[in-house]
This record gives sequence, structure tokens and C-alpha cells, in this order.
Amino acid sequence: MQSPRRLSKSGVRLALAGAAIALAAGVLPATQASATADGKHGDPAVKPTIVLVHGAWADGSSWNRVVSRLQHDGYTVRVPPNPLRGVAGDSAYLASYLKTVPGPVVLVGHSYGGFLITNAATGNTDVKALVYVDAYIPAQDDTLNGLTAQFPGSHVTPDALDFVPSADSVVDAYLKPTKFHDIMANDLPARQTATIAAAQRPLAASTLDEPSGAPAWKTIPSWDVIGTADHAVPAAAQEFMAKRAGATVTKVRASHLSMISHPATVKDVIEDAARHTS
Repeated sequence: MQSPRRLSKSGVRLALAGAAIALAAGVLPATQASATADGKHGDPAVKPTIVLVHGAWADGSSWNRVVSRLQHDGYTVRVPPNPLRGVAGDSAYLASYLKTVPGPVVLVGHSYGGFLITNAATGNTDVKALVYVDAYIPAQDDTLNGLTAQFPGSHVTPDALDFVPSADSVVDAYLKPTKFHDIMANDLPARQTATIAAAQRPLAASTLDEPSGAPAWKTIPSWDVIGTADHAVPAAAQEFMAKRAGATVTKVRASHLSMISHPATVKDVIEDAARHTS
């Protein structure tokens, strides 16, 4: 994977907030998690594997409350790690990972993870549905910065970010813990948000201007959960992208972390996608 380009503070625009992704306190490892549970509630005769992709400033534990519900309903669930180093490299990693998953797949992405599922699923005939959760749904050549700049409403400003030089001239971007609750988790308790903020993983800042490739949603049906109280990726931006992709939309009064605050709703949408594509 190529190292992202060096990016100065001045080059990082307001849209960095849109890349902010959920991280929830929990026990699911940051590395790959895979599990299946016996259940009597799933509908498809042959259940697809559900692959959940987290985004920046997060790890797989952001999906914990959804994972347990899907397992209860008899689904096999996998939560691979997201390298958070750039659109092309992260998508290539996910595409390679998907080749290890047997049978049909419902591929789910949160926030920046939407970029990855859009790219990694292209040309993969085993991916039967795409589900976006408070996520970007990019078209070809879209960038995180470009999409977010089209719509006002993000509560993230440049002073909400911390920049930390990393290896190979990479600049990592973090959201300041004091800004996390308002921007990311305005419907969650402050104590829970503090735990999430403390454990966040950074996004390579150069990711923000990296263009997306050919979108899988042109050939794969898609679903979208939109948090109407999202202070990171404004609901208007999510609605625009969902309409463009022809996604089946479910709206919920939630922050950017609807999989944490409304896990049952997110689970239901994923299972709806599984039923309609099995």
C-alpha cells in the first residue's frame, strides 16, 4: 500500500468531520471478529454472511450492539479491521478480505466505510447488497472533502482537530475529545462518549482528497440508514447521495452513531437487505 501524501493543517478542510466514524466501548477486538450464532429469527433460507466495515477514528467495537443482534438471528458476522490509510489502499484490503468469505455477502459500511464498500464490492458477484449507515455513498471521482463541502451543517471546524505526524511523512488526524460528544454522539451519554473518544484511531489526513473509483452501487442494490441529527455528515448530504444511488432509505432520529444508539433499527435494515437479495 502506498503511503498517503503529507498534508498540512491548512490543507485539511471542514470536511474532515465527515470522515469521523463511530467507536463504541465494547469487547469486540479491533482486529478481525467473526462469529455465528444459532437463531430462529432469520428469514433467508441460505443466510448471507454480514460483513461490517467501520470507519475512521474507530474499530470493530463500534458494531458490537448490531453484531449481537445479528448473531441472535442466526447470521454469521465478520468485522474486519480498516487500515484507515487511504481510499485506494483500504478498499484493496477489503476487496482481498472479501475473497476469503464463502458464499453470498451483505456488505455494510459506516461513514468513511461507505467509501470502502463502494469500491471493494465492484466486480464481486458474491456481494448481494450494500448497506450504508450514516455513511458516504460516493460516485466515481468523489472525495470526502468534496462531498461534505456541498452541504452545510457539519459541526466540525478546523480547531476541532488534532494533527499528529506519523511514519513516512503521514499526518494523522484525530477529533479532539472535547468536541466528540457534540459532533459524533449527541444522542449518547457523555460518559460513554468520553470512552469512545479516548480509544479513537486516526485517519491519514491525505485520505480526504483521495478520489473514489467506479461505484459498486450501480450494479448492486443498496440500503441506507440516515441519522437525521447527524452533526458530522449532515442529513442533507446523506439524502443526496442515497437518492443518487437509488438506495432504500430508513431515517432515524440519531447522531452519527446510529448503530450504537439505535442498533435494532440498523439490524432490521441489514436483515431487510439480506431477505431481498437471497
